[in-house]
Amino acid sequence: MHSRQRLIETKGLNMAEGQKTFSWEKSADSVRLFLGGDVMTGRGVDQLFATHNEGDFNKPDAVSARQYLEWSALMHGAEIRPLRHDYIWGAALSVFDTVRPDFRLVNLETSITTCSAWERKRFNFRMHPANTGCLLAAELDCCSLANNHVLDFGVQGMRDTIAALDAAGIGHAGAGNDLDEAVRPYRTELPDGKRILVFSWGFPDSGCGFSHWQARSGNPGINLLPDYSERSVKAIAGAVRTYRRNGDLVVASLHWGWNRVQRVPDTHRAFARYLIDQAGVDVIHGHSAHHVLGAEVIKGRPVLYGCGDLINDYEGKAEYREYKGYLGALFFLDLDRETNRMMHLRIVPLQRRRFRLEAPSKEDAGSVLNAVRKLQ
Repeated sequence: MHSRQRLIETKGLNMAEGQKTFSWEKSADSVRLFLGGDVMTGRGVDQLFATHNEGDFNKPDAVSARQYLEWSALMHGAEIRPLRHDYIWGAALSVFDTVRPDFRLVNLETSITTCSAWERKRFNFRMHPANTGCLLAAELDCCSLANNHVLDFGVQGMRDTIAALDAAGIGHAGAGNDLDEAVRPYRTELPDGKRILVFSWGFPDSGCGFSHWQARSGNPGINLLPDYSERSVKAIAGAVRTYRRNGDLVVASLHWGWNRVQRVPDTHRAFARYLIDQAGVDVIHGHSAHHVLGAEVIKGRPVLYGCGDLINDYEGKAEYREYKGYLGALFFLDLDRETNRMMHLRIVPLQRRRFRLEAPSKEDAGSVLNAVRKLQ
């Protein structure tokens, strides 16, 4: 039996009573990470708060951000606005208080800006800088930015995003004013001196394949790799060698894959193995598909192929109901402090209702956990 099944614990909330049914004990020789998927606080979510961007920006093919609130209201009833910034996290906040991870990482899939010069693409996400507090409410340490929405409002929108995170004291990786900045990992040191490095890369199959989005020498953009070739493996290995010190914990946050894929692509699984075997990566934090995908452990290193959406405004759209796109999960990893090998992965399934994270039904929780176990 693959070690993946032995190491992954699929405990969560008591779906009938909404109470925690487990205790979280943390070994003194471990580091605990929280990894979350896509946090899409732009568009409809932005509209929940007192200060927000306009609901549209004169884009001919765009659905107004307010429409997403109306679709949700038809299904669940309207929420009373404006709301506090911590509202969207709902049940997740009590989980965080119980679990107390040492480090918290998500993929921030929106720009934080008031800029209205939109990129010519199908969907554009932006959150008003006044609402950065919704990220602080979850006490996030770092946001991955190498994705297909951080440049939705151009270079200025990306720079505004970085400035907003810097002002809030939230780390970031994967975007910058040139290639060196975009490749550079976020680095933090835990109280005992243990360092965590977060690198962030995007790939064309996630929708961020625009050539002008690629950060280059003297050219702002994101940390974008063209494919899953040996050359890309070597690029990641080179970046890790440049910044890693002995004992560092290296996280590769990867925005990869098409939306709503039914299985983890073989190319992703092979690439993950190369990153662990050849590039010195300890944890792979995958995201993009909008729903949870499988996970496995390779040589003691955890690979989360798709953490799903954690925060978004899609809950009222019929097509997302069909594949249960209203579900998400919190992923907590305990890693051995000396070897960086995984000791435990615990998963807390959640659902989004009225743009707030809540305990799902037992059936829905089971579907999330089954997705994590399934790789084929």
